[in-house]
Amino acid sequence: MTRVKKGVHALKRRRSVLKQTKGFRHGRSTKERQAKDALLHAGNYAFAHRKDKKSHNRKLWNIKINAGARELGMSYSRFMDALKKKNIMLDRKILSDFAEHHPTTFAKVLEAIK
Repeated sequence: MTRVKKGVHALKRRRSVLKQTKGFRHGRSTKERQAKDALLHAGNYAFAHRKDKKSHNRKLWNIKINAGARELGMSYSRFMDALKKKNIMLDRKILSDFAEHHPTTFAKVLEAIK
């Protein structure tokens, strides 16, 4: 059986790990063992926070809609209730964009539900 030297593959693996941890602080970007550990944690956080980001964005949209609606004399809950009753199918992302960047359009939507 022929002898297999794994120096090339080990170096390739080491390089890829250190390349992924570029920009990390202290030994986490230069030492292989610490870099591997940092990558494992980073992967876990990335996975968890992809889920968190969705709820965080929804909360932000609600805040923006509430601010826009209150400027025009209506609360968030009454605004959303009126939208549902009038069967206007605009989602929170679009409504928050209207409230923030296009206040005249948002005012027209609010007039449509009054």
